[in-house]
Amino acid sequence: MDFTPSEDQAAAQGLAARIFGDLSTHERLVAAGAGTDAGLWKELCTAGLPGAVADIGLLGLVLLLEEQGRTTAQVPLAATCAYGILPVAEHGTAEQRERLLPALRDGTAVATGALPVRGEVTLVEGALYGHVPWVPWLRDATQVLVADAERGMWIVDTRAPGVSAAPVETTAPWSTGRLGLDGVRGESLGTGPGACSSVLAASRIAFAGLQAGVCAGSLARAVHYTTTREQFGRPLSTNQGVLLRAADAHMDTEAIRVTAYEAAWRYDRRLDHRAQALTAAWWASEAGRRVVHTGQHLHGGTGADLDHPVHRHFLWGRQLSAYLGCGGEVLEELGLLLAEDGRQEGPP
Repeated sequence: MDFTPSEDQAAAQGLAARIFGDLSTHERLVAAGAGTDAGLWKELCTAGLPGAVADIGLLGLVLLLEEQGRTTAQVPLAATCAYGILPVAEHGTAEQRERLLPALRDGTAVATGALPVRGEVTLVEGALYGHVPWVPWLRDATQVLVADAERGMWIVDTRAPGVSAAPVETTAPWSTGRLGLDGVRGESLGTGPGACSSVLAASRIAFAGLQAGVCAGSLARAVHYTTTREQFGRPLSTNQGVLLRAADAHMDTEAIRVTAYEAAWRYDRRLDHRAQALTAAWWASEAGRRVVHTGQHLHGGTGADLDHPVHRHFLWGRQLSAYLGCGGEVLEELGLLLAEDGRQEGPP
């Protein structure tokens, strides 16, 4: 395995780092509140970054989302790519790809997903009924990818009759909404439950990449604070306890990153990636929570300030640690998968 980015992937990551670094400032994030930074989203789309995802693959998307996570930029990049561009490119018909992808690539359409399957949505005579308690970036979305109770995938226009999206506030400011479906006619995407499993796996990998960036940003802030803040005549970073906490956080962040890279690399090469996706999701949940707690703790009393930038990393890290399955849920799925694979292989 070689996770070295291709020339195109490295160029896209570098461009993303520059745009996020220049525009996703603390002042703009405060001004955006719980909503999306429309100006930043327009800049990303003008630069062609969402449109490049179909070419640079899931690993390329993970690299882009790392850069977003470092600055906790409030744009629907992860949702549009994980629930729009990649699923349509992978599972859509030729007609769907031709019709849907251009608007998703240039940002005039925004996608999100009502995953994982919780059994709240049912299909009755071709119409969708039910609700999903919270869907990230739903208030920005023009289309939402919905999975019914039988794991069939449906593209739903958020402006269609019978669709409702009531605002919901979560810890992370992701323009979240409560999705209601009352006799909605969706557009089928893919065939059978395999498409749903594939989309969920890719989404878990993508959001693990986002978590890697959130953790890296939190740790970078903690390192800067502890090396510049003095106590008893010396920097806080010279205390052994601080060094140990920071070292553990660094190792956790690298574990999230490398497992996300491996899973994305296998996905792009059409290799079995089911266990790797769950492994990346588990590290993103368990290690991610530890890292953002460490980042806030190392700021001391400053970390308790709700207006301090590090608190935003804490909120995102906590939200991502439970999104698409918390650590215990993901670990159970991984155990069942490994047991099933073992039964299929039979005794040695």
